[in-house]
Amino acid sequence: MLNAAENMVKANTPKISIIIVTYNAAETLQACLDSIYSQKYPALEIVVIDGQSTDGTVKILAENNDRLAYWKSEKDAGIYDAMNKGIKHITGGWIYFLGADDVLFEDFTNLAYELKDETTIYYGRVMTLGGPTIPVNEYGFAKYGLCHQAMIYPKAVFDNYQFNTRYPISADYALNMELYNSGAFRFEFRDHLVANFNQTGVSSTSTDKVFEADRSRLVRKYFGPKLWLRFLFWRFKKNLKKK
Repeated sequence: MLNAAENMVKANTPKISIIIVTYNAAETLQACLDSIYSQKYPALEIVVIDGQSTDGTVKILAENNDRLAYWKSEKDAGIYDAMNKGIKHITGGWIYFLGADDVLFEDFTNLAYELKDETTIYYGRVMTLGGPTIPVNEYGFAKYGLCHQAMIYPKAVFDNYQFNTRYPISADYALNMELYNSGAFRFEFRDHLVANFNQTGVSSTSTDKVFEADRSRLVRKYFGPKLWLRFLFWRFKKNLKKK
């Protein structure tokens, strides 16, 4: 039971909705959920959209039912279709997407307390196999994008946008490119190590061929001809090294 002081703090703290998309994630899901439960930020809700798992994922969700704001297991059309579904069930003013095989660090709470401007997309660092990610400049953003697990979006983003399910693996990258120079939102780095990004998921082990075919066009559209030419030269050199 929360006392009156704790209730007041929670009422005056912006709620963050954490969306987790799952499919046969029984081996990692409970650790992911536990990392959220351990956060000291008082206003978190968890929404889980499961793609009709056939392992023990649904059983884990049922066992955590009283700690989840919403969950459902049903067929979907992929990762981003499930994320778009999840967005429809959130009640928070901020949205964070976490992989079922990822875990939050304590520093997530510190980033959460710095959410102030609802036209700003805040991002921190995440731990990868290569070490912590770094902040990027405009050219770095065009080349590499940002790790999804580093970012907390204001809900206003998804009042006007959704993930393009045409891109089965990189729809978050495509959306962030559009947002970067939208004029409506800006990206701001805060130096907090917020999560461990487990690089065994589909986004790390597969290539989004549809997105890669469109990538050059998207860079030119959202970042202009100068950065586009730099991008083309970088990609040319990268492809040479592969030969």
